[in-house]
Amino acid sequence: MVCLELETFHLERFQSTWEHAVEYNLAESGVQPLALEELLGGKDVVERFMKRSLGYVHTNGSPSLRRNISELYQDAGEENVLVTNGSSEANFLAAWSLLERGDEALVMLPNYAQVWGLAKMMGGAAVPLWLRNRRGWNLDLEEVKEKVSRKTKLVAICNPNNPTGAVIDRTTLRGICEIAEDAGSWVLCDEVYRGAELEGGMTPSVWGIYEKAIATSGLSKAFGLPGLRVGWILARKDVANRLWAYHDYTTICVSAASDFLASLALEADNKARILSRTRRLLTSNWSILERWFGRHSGIFACEKPKAGAVSFAKYSVNENSTLIAERLVREKGVLIVPGDHFLMDGYVRIGYGSDAGRLEKSLALVSDFFERLGKRIRSGS
Repeated sequence: MVCLELETFHLERFQSTWEHAVEYNLAESGVQPLALEELLGGKDVVERFMKRSLGYVHTNGSPSLRRNISELYQDAGEENVLVTNGSSEANFLAAWSLLERGDEALVMLPNYAQVWGLAKMMGGAAVPLWLRNRRGWNLDLEEVKEKVSRKTKLVAICNPNNPTGAVIDRTTLRGICEIAEDAGSWVLCDEVYRGAELEGGMTPSVWGIYEKAIATSGLSKAFGLPGLRVGWILARKDVANRLWAYHDYTTICVSAASDFLASLALEADNKARILSRTRRLLTSNWSILERWFGRHSGIFACEKPKAGAVSFAKYSVNENSTLIAERLVREKGVLIVPGDHFLMDGYVRIGYGSDAGRLEKSLALVSDFFERLGKRIRSGS
């Protein structure tokens, strides 16, 4: 890896600056986090947790955790899993292991901009692959074909997508993999929102479609356990082992407490209970947000997300999205994510996975802010 000048990860820096300082955080992209007591449940499990030794765990994840992760996918085994500190480390390891100077990474946009920045930092080029609002945030396979070149080492996608909540179906996933195979490219699919669907079944995984496909995910979003910092890579055995060697140079392993709690969360009964809670929260809270968008249709236009706890709304006020987000923090104590952070000014990302009462209070402040902002702009003040 050749490291060039580090590009500021604006979304992460903006959120970390403000998320613990504001009264209302609509920048959060997951559902309301579980409390520890909700996860631990009965007295016997609490006792097991309290007796847990805080030594190092298996550096690739304990066998029980890797086995439970593998059961989220069809025809996967624990040998296909590498446990990481969050899905962000999983994406980093994959990009680090694959990208070299002169390589191109074809990156879905709008998107969590991690791989976008990493490709450039590693001496390569990031080539945009845009989702289009006029197509319902769908991907155009013809555009993928046009943009793939002999330099394309990696095609990086996010499914379900952050920030739009769009979902790529299995047919389109196969099409992406076929194009990548013809070019000899890898496919990296960030699947951290898989399991957070508002309706229908689980989003299809890229796993099993193409031998040079790598899936990354974690417990931060659909499972409401961001504080555990547990993610993973799913890949064929030799690839998982190679990435394990890169992992040895970064965080070594997750904490013993996180390994235990993550394995507990992914036990069959707990997994079903947690994902059911996620769907209830998203369905109920989307109804709140949908009604709010309807009442403010002159200001906002938003496609209903198919999965995830975020919405990506176009706004009609003639003002830069970062300036809007900064003013909203100062004037109303509400944090949202500017579209600039996804290279799409004129949009904002609004999370809706929080407590319903707080969601309604924060949305009232956002609508008041935008109405006043529009009046100020129209009056020239």
